[in-house]
Amino acid sequence: MQLLFWAALVSLALWAGMVMVHRRFWRADQRLEEARELASWPMVTAVIPARNEAATIGRTVGSLLAQDYPGELSVIVVDDNSDDGTAAAAGSDARLRVIPGAALADGWTGKLWAVSQGVREAGTAPDYLLLTDADIEHDPGNLKRLVYKAETDGRHLVSLMVKLRCESFWERLLIPAFVFFFQKLYPFPAVNDPNSRIAAAAGGCMLVRRETLEAAGGIDAIRSAVIDDCALARLIKKRGSIWLGLATRTRSLRAYDGLVEIWDMVARTAYVQLRHSPLALVGTLAGMAVIYLVPPLAFAVGTALRQGPLASAGMIAWLLMALAYAPTLALYGRSVAWALVLPVSAGLYTLMTLSSAMRHWRGRGAGWKGRHYG
Repeated sequence: MQLLFWAALVSLALWAGMVMVHRRFWRADQRLEEARELASWPMVTAVIPARNEAATIGRTVGSLLAQDYPGELSVIVVDDNSDDGTAAAAGSDARLRVIPGAALADGWTGKLWAVSQGVREAGTAPDYLLLTDADIEHDPGNLKRLVYKAETDGRHLVSLMVKLRCESFWERLLIPAFVFFFQKLYPFPAVNDPNSRIAAAAGGCMLVRRETLEAAGGIDAIRSAVIDDCALARLIKKRGSIWLGLATRTRSLRAYDGLVEIWDMVARTAYVQLRHSPLALVGTLAGMAVIYLVPPLAFAVGTALRQGPLASAGMIAWLLMALAYAPTLALYGRSVAWALVLPVSAGLYTLMTLSSAMRHWRGRGAGWKGRHYG
């Protein structure tokens, strides 16, 4: 009991620290403001890497072509060797170019190889590049808000974590938790602070100044990155301030109807995030257990054995956890009652992280669309 009691106290102290300090990441309040008018609106080219995305690419392209953007906008789709008719499904428009992707070059991850071809096709004409995925439906005012933020705030990269689908049981259990964990790992206020070294972005929606990207070495500088969005953010933040926020209207079309789909999404990169370090893995597994699993365990054991201090420590830590999670749940329209099962979500993500390491050890790490990166 003593060990569990001390673990509960450690968890309580950690949650108190995260709620009161840690840049108040949990408030989930970094949002784009509505755009006002600019004297002139810069030229933007959207680049979409697409590999077997026939089911969603048409809606993504359509949402971009329908943008309420006063400046010049063009769209480039790089068909990355698809075999499902992605190129044809992208549609046709005078502002749209669909180009076939070349075979994957050595030393590159597939997505970045496709992005680099799109950036090269865009040339030097655009002031900004909108790097977006083939399964994102952009709100009509999204680009205008992104550009306004970059221009008026002097940001070199403006990124949105788009609203992920949250309809199936597994999505409701795990998707808000995924967004919460990402905010905890990369506190958005710290990302947005030019004086902080913390850098992150969300790959579904990233507006980057073309000249800054070129000066930083271009996509070639991060060509082997598996977690490409955060790699790009680190690259750009060395040369200028960046901004990362949460979207409420621009959304992902990708469905995660079952546990397997979410498991694969996380296991693809979790061990990469730990830099393939067994020591970091052990620390992460232990940390997740203490932070998320100990509070409900301490509360349950303390209540059953009538150990007041143990139950109280567990209960207060659990309530702080729920308090921190509530704003993210509100973003996704979920009841605060879901906060009480965050330990279950965390337990599953802990297993996914372990699975990610095991896949790497078996030579099947970072797999995506038929490609695997060691």
